[in-house]
Amino acid sequence: MTDSDATAATGAVDDGDAPALPTDLGAVREALIDWYEADHREFPWRRTEDPYEILVSEVMSQQTQLDRVVPAWEDFIEEWPTTAALAAADRGDVVAFWSDHSLGYNNRAKYLHEAAGQIEGEYDGTFPETPEALQELMGVGPYTANAVASFAFNNGDAVVDTNVKRVLHRAFAVPDDDDAFARVASHVLPDGGSRVWNNAIMELGGVACGTTPRCDEAGCPWRGWCHAYETGDFTAPDVPEQPSFEGSRRQFRGRVIRVLGEYDELALDELGPRVRVDYSPGGEYGREWLRGLIADLADDGLVAVEEEGGGIAVRLRS
Repeated sequence: MTDSDATAATGAVDDGDAPALPTDLGAVREALIDWYEADHREFPWRRTEDPYEILVSEVMSQQTQLDRVVPAWEDFIEEWPTTAALAAADRGDVVAFWSDHSLGYNNRAKYLHEAAGQIEGEYDGTFPETPEALQELMGVGPYTANAVASFAFNNGDAVVDTNVKRVLHRAFAVPDDDDAFARVASHVLPDGGSRVWNNAIMELGGVACGTTPRCDEAGCPWRGWCHAYETGDFTAPDVPEQPSFEGSRRQFRGRVIRVLGEYDELALDELGPRVRVDYSPGGEYGREWLRGLIADLADDGLVAVEEEGGGIAVRLRS
């Protein structure tokens, strides 16, 4: 066994896998899970642990926008609420449903129908519960098998999709290498927590760390550790060109948050020079410019502003 094989087998990470990975993974995990549990997008398949309903959602979500998946998923589950109902359906009806709902790739409908037949005929109506066993179902590859095992049975490995790769690349400087992504994703996954963790890190990539990042607006819980947030370089495997960030309001909003994280409270003219070196109270990038940034952050609930002796003091909102 080579060193790299041993690393993959143990789930450890190589030195170059994640140069910016913090040592306190407990805090990193807790921050993400707390952020996710406090507020996340509501999808109907997130309210169930039924493996059939989750499998349908995963198959439908492949290369299809989630806002289009929701009504299709609801109609599909109403029409065929169990694997028994789907297995008994005419395959042509299932394919027609797929086409009528513009889900694309009609082979996925055929595979889903066949997988339902396998569950009923080979597994006595009971889903297998591990990623390895789930891959025996027609049309179920490693990613889908792992997602169903995670979300239905809390028994999965780390899910690594485009969103997760983008998050790991930006946050921890993971190189654009599938093996490195797999090792780091597995390393940060908390034991016995695949259901909430995989949902949370995918939500982070979908809400806060998309192609155009929304770090402050979405209250990204990893800002304090994030390599991209610190450097301003938000390129990623699926974002080959740097999104407009340098000199943007988003960049300076981020600087305000970082500076205030180091101080209990700062007056406006104490904060300004720490945010940009060319700050001048009466200049183009002066008090009025900074007041605008502060007002945006206050509206987002990120900072508190107080009038003090005719001036303004700013602090992070606790």
